[in-house]
Amino acid sequence: MTETLSFDAWMSASRDRVERALACWVPADAPAGLGDAMRYAALGGGKRLRALLTLAARETVGAAFEAPSRAVFDEAALRAACAVELIHAYSLVHDDLPCMDNDVLRRGQPTAHVKFGEAQAMLAGDALQALAFELLCPADTGIPETTQAQLCRLLAQAAGAQGMAGGQAIDLASVGRPLTESQLRVMHTRKTGALLRASVCMGAACVPGGTDGLPAPAAQALTRYGAALGLAFQVVDDILDVTADAATLGKTTGKDAASNKPTYVSVLGLAASERLAQDLHQQALTALHASGLPDVSRLAALAGEMVSRGY
Repeated sequence: MTETLSFDAWMSASRDRVERALACWVPADAPAGLGDAMRYAALGGGKRLRALLTLAARETVGAAFEAPSRAVFDEAALRAACAVELIHAYSLVHDDLPCMDNDVLRRGQPTAHVKFGEAQAMLAGDALQALAFELLCPADTGIPETTQAQLCRLLAQAAGAQGMAGGQAIDLASVGRPLTESQLRVMHTRKTGALLRASVCMGAACVPGGTDGLPAPAAQALTRYGAALGLAFQVVDDILDVTADAATLGKTTGKDAASNKPTYVSVLGLAASERLAQDLHQQALTALHASGLPDVSRLAALAGEMVSRGY
């Protein structure tokens, strides 16, 4: 990929790169059909927005801080991009289970537990989560151990109790309960926003010295960008849940309202939610322009792609 690629061409090429890597790294030969369930959950679907954020962040900082070991850090970023997609895939498998959201449609296909049964789906999610961290710690690529450790820490923090899992726990505990906008923001900053923010931070960490090797204003600005974009993504998701159809989204719509779950639309209303999404989009762009990095065009375009999808 070169700097002369249009944004659409860059997205297509980057998605293809991630798909090829995932197809190589997600094993088909895991025992007792587990590999089939893992590959069903992880391959051939989704926009790969988290992976694109990781790769775009790596390109943004890599262009500003060239290093003789550029290929090594490009490899680290590809592994990080695949790792965030595996964590996302595992979370969807578990979220769709009858004990969670009890959903039957994902990416236009039957959910993993419908296709393979609940036990196999749960195991596939567990295995995908473990594989994500295995990808970040290769033994023979020359990726510095300090970089590997930082990537693992960023991903673990985003996926665990202070991030995605904690947000899901709040979500389950909030069914049928009125939440304020502030409480809803806390939930989704963890449940959805943490992994999107980590996607940006992991890409930014793929330079010598990790994020400590970046000027503080750049590192802080990229974190703010990821945080604003992560929350905007969820606001848009809530909007689409009431304005789009299942064929367009590839998943069941209207379930949040049917399950009496609080959403941005139920708390703020549709028009206010749309204004909030645009405000968060602007916050993300403002953070990018404050970063001091010479070319943030990929990240800026991704912000527009994520916020404008579907409406």
